[in-house]
Amino acid sequence: MTPEQFVAGLPKAELHMHIEGSIEPGLFLRLARRNGVDIRWQTEEELRAAYRFTDLQDFLNLYYDGCRVLVQPQDFHDVTRDYLRRAHADRVLHAEMFLGVQGHTSRAVPLAVMMEGVLGAMEAAQAEHGISSGLIVVVQRHRSEDEALALLDDLRPWYDRLLGFGLGGAELGNPPSKFAEFFRRCRERGFKVVAHAGEEGPAAYVREAVELLQVQRLDHGNACLDDPALVAQLAQQRIPLTVCPLSNLKLQLVPSMAAHPLRRLMDAGLCVTVNSDDPSYFGGYVNDNYLACQQALGLGRDDMVSLARNSFEAAFITPLQRSAALRAIDAWVAHGAGQAPA
Repeated sequence: MTPEQFVAGLPKAELHMHIEGSIEPGLFLRLARRNGVDIRWQTEEELRAAYRFTDLQDFLNLYYDGCRVLVQPQDFHDVTRDYLRRAHADRVLHAEMFLGVQGHTSRAVPLAVMMEGVLGAMEAAQAEHGISSGLIVVVQRHRSEDEALALLDDLRPWYDRLLGFGLGGAELGNPPSKFAEFFRRCRERGFKVVAHAGEEGPAAYVREAVELLQVQRLDHGNACLDDPALVAQLAQQRIPLTVCPLSNLKLQLVPSMAAHPLRRLMDAGLCVTVNSDDPSYFGGYVNDNYLACQQALGLGRDDMVSLARNSFEAAFITPLQRSAALRAIDAWVAHGAGQAPA
């Protein structure tokens, strides 16, 4: 069994994926035509050629521009359903997805339009493929905390269908501490809380996310390696990191996959998971990320199994779901024993 075959059949969860970042070029163009949205590109090739980024802000400029093609419930349904179909093909048993609703409400797209489309697609994927999923609303850190608090109240009709809240957007100049009250209220209302920190921001931002926001999971978190005491704290508290290797490469946060800190994070005893972030823009879904790490960092079968097991440990799922997923991993390992990479 080749590494590709082993990863393809390895049960896994994906915990760091932005719905808007999974619009493939073909769907992007179709949605633009369907909604009469004027865009800069005429072909899939032209659009893919634009996916060359120098930093996070350069990417976000295109990302936010791309959000304009999402207008109707069907648009949000189609992009969510397409991602979950693709994740199922990568043997993702459970996905937790981000939706940056402020990028849409600022364009006068009602919350009901987004929720109807996304939640409907999640239900359809569960019925058709058996893939479970959860929705995490991400607030944008370049906006004010007051706006985030207002959004929290506006989302009340969907509380029972939301998994949690997160923090995303360009880090520099927007520390997690800016949203301490917002996260306090999210926790108070029983939501899971996560935050992007330590992608382009410093280790201090990771510490703020842990100590001030009291997050249950860190999105990215790479910069924690600059603070050994913080690494020890994360390992001791078993706070998971949702690492996105191809994203880091595409945004030039690492010079090469061989230089990616994934192996160092794992060796430090952290609960590391591998995810795709914005798979259309960064050229790889979750299995592509596993394989890129396997090839560049020399990960063996046991390493990949550990990453998959971590993904279910870090997922916001029931104990029954977790035990079933771990049994599925054990069954796949037994199936490939002696044939997968050592």
